[in-house]
Amino acid sequence: MIKTLPNLLTLSRIAVIPVLVAAFYLPGHLANWATFGLFVAASITDFLDGYVARSRDQHTSLGRFLDPLADKLLVVACIVLLVATDRFGVFTVLAALVIVCREILVSGLREYLAELDVGMPVSRLAKWKTTLQMVAIAVLLLGDAAPFALPATTFGVWALWAAAALTLYTGYDYLRAGLPHLMHARTDAARPKPAPEPERTLGNG
Repeated sequence: MIKTLPNLLTLSRIAVIPVLVAAFYLPGHLANWATFGLFVAASITDFLDGYVARSRDQHTSLGRFLDPLADKLLVVACIVLLVATDRFGVFTVLAALVIVCREILVSGLREYLAELDVGMPVSRLAKWKTTLQMVAIAVLLLGDAAPFALPATTFGVWALWAAAALTLYTGYDYLRAGLPHLMHARTDAARPKPAPEPERTLGNG
């Protein structure tokens, strides 16, 4: 399963993270353009892996696990880098915090529900949220290296806030869908287990 093209595209999105981190510390605007290019290329693979999986009917359980995980790793890594270098104001850190906390919450919820054999597919609105996050982060990585005096940082900050708003809503939506399964699992676990029936033996008659 791991050698299918959609899964390889997803894995490439994870593999690019250390390269992007290293490029972030290149001198001058070279860092802006290098990280921007790497991030945009990785974001394109997010579209391609789903498209290829649908067109070739190569949906796998591994791919369903790796795809949202790769997105979260890439987004969180870039947000940490942007916050660490004070790429945007202190107030906007709250938007970044909302995004990171939501990703952790949803990942934990997915992991728990997987143990109950309950799937939690990615919603359409969550896909829009991911797209908006990708746009915001790409623009913020480019920053003041943007040509023609484009106010990239201002646009990126507003896009990040919009993504944070969608993040809150989709996180609540996932939590609302998952809570009944969580409560049902807790209720079943709290019920006393019936005593085992005594072993029956056959008579000699």
